[in-house]
Amino acid sequence: MSHSPSRPRRSALFVPATNEKAIAKLPQLGCDAVIFDLEDAVLPEHKAVARDRLAGFFAERPAGHREFLVRINSLASPWGVEDLTAASGWAIDGVLLPKIATPRDIIEAGDVLDDNDAPDSVRLWAMIETPRALVNIAAIAELGRDPAARLACLVAGLNDLAKDTGVMLTPDRRYLQAWLMQMVLAARAGGVDMLDSVSNDFRDLDAFSGGCREAAAMGFSGKTVIHPAQIGPANEAFSPSAEALAEARAVVEAFALPGNAGRGVISLEGKMVERLHLAQSEKLLARAAMIEKLKN
Repeated sequence: MSHSPSRPRRSALFVPATNEKAIAKLPQLGCDAVIFDLEDAVLPEHKAVARDRLAGFFAERPAGHREFLVRINSLASPWGVEDLTAASGWAIDGVLLPKIATPRDIIEAGDVLDDNDAPDSVRLWAMIETPRALVNIAAIAELGRDPAARLACLVAGLNDLAKDTGVMLTPDRRYLQAWLMQMVLAARAGGVDMLDSVSNDFRDLDAFSGGCREAAAMGFSGKTVIHPAQIGPANEAFSPSAEALAEARAVVEAFALPGNAGRGVISLEGKMVERLHLAQSEKLLARAAMIEKLKN
């Protein structure tokens, strides 16, 4: 039986927790998820203030269907445990863990959430940005099969990965393709979403759109973005196309015909169509309906 499609995560916008101007603009933006950053984007001397500011934001969380997450500092850092403890009491959808290395890192973060009575709806996302995380990715993603582990989504962090491995990060990402595909494969095996890494150049939107389309073809669920101009192209690339939706409707309608009720395989416009295609089509249509809901 196919599990219900996860909520759309076509675009996840990183917003520095200290950037009040950017936070004020969020209601006008069409991203599926917002990730408030307490880690890389915040200087050590501003960490505590940034955390307090987010507490204020979540005390009056805006209505709507979009997801709100917080990227905390690493649990090994001086701020991580306080970040996670504070976030446990906020009206958030998830916590993004940076610099993870092993499944243990996710289990420990889940324990902190449990100890602080965070609701089950608070999910964990994890950055895949260290060589150890990539080596351990199958075991990390497998936690997605255990609801108690809270794992819902993995996020590629290519800037750190390239830095730590010495692999050159070129615009076409040719030296990293094998690792990107490995991430997608592990995420699918674990039943979690896999978001593509940020693109540093937000001025070249044509190149960005092309990169998003390529990532969608590689099987990614969506893209992390760092600038509002990137949201539209990401949403478009990771939404089902009009052709794909028309095809899905045709498959569902064909299987619904009385003569096809007990059949495992049917012929549709000269092609062999199986029950697995029906399940895929239903999933695609459900995803499209969820995307529509996000617009309202």
